[in-house]
Amino acid sequence: MPIRILLADDHAVVREGLRTILEAQGDMNIVGEASDGREALNKAEALRPDVIIMDISMPEFNGIDATRMILMSLPSTKVIILSMHHTTEYVGRAMKAGARAFILKESAGCSAVNAVRAVMRGRQYFSEDIVAPNLKRSASPSHPQTPLDSLSRRERETLQLVVEGNTNATIADIFHVSIKSVETYRSRLMIKLDISNVPSLVIFALQHGVISLP
Repeated sequence: MPIRILLADDHAVVREGLRTILEAQGDMNIVGEASDGREALNKAEALRPDVIIMDISMPEFNGIDATRMILMSLPSTKVIILSMHHTTEYVGRAMKAGARAFILKESAGCSAVNAVRAVMRGRQYFSEDIVAPNLKRSASPSHPQTPLDSLSRRERETLQLVVEGNTNATIADIFHVSIKSVETYRSRLMIKLDISNVPSLVIFALQHGVISLP
């Protein structure tokens, strides 16, 4: 039976390249594509793929948070994170979220095929330049390892949407809540992060892999 794969990346050319390479293997079938994290969530729940190749930096909902949410409802799905960056912060957060592999876009061709085969055999996979993180020592719920861990899911979503330039009204429409609720999320996350302005939020988001420079 072919390996069913969902591609999630906000660049169509990347998705097309991966589709061509993976489907050429003969036993891999691309069952769907998503261009942002929220669409990836919806497509994953609808298609229930064996493997998701997930870009770490996507609009609305980044790949790490999308991975965490997908695996809550689809624990048997294997997630492979795709990124241009491989800092300890990025890799560590991705693996804590439940990803089974982390590959670099610059070598995504052969790495994607190898990563899919590895995760389907129950193994982890990392591109050559990436050092596998040691996740044995996990933080307790009351002592988060990074400031991001102190944020709720909704607060992390709000953080990303704010630094992407969305207004409170736009975020309220996306969440289907009141503007007052968004203001509350925004206030809480800024208090938890001890940040008082949007430029500082943007810097924080870049440093912690919530967003990345184009």
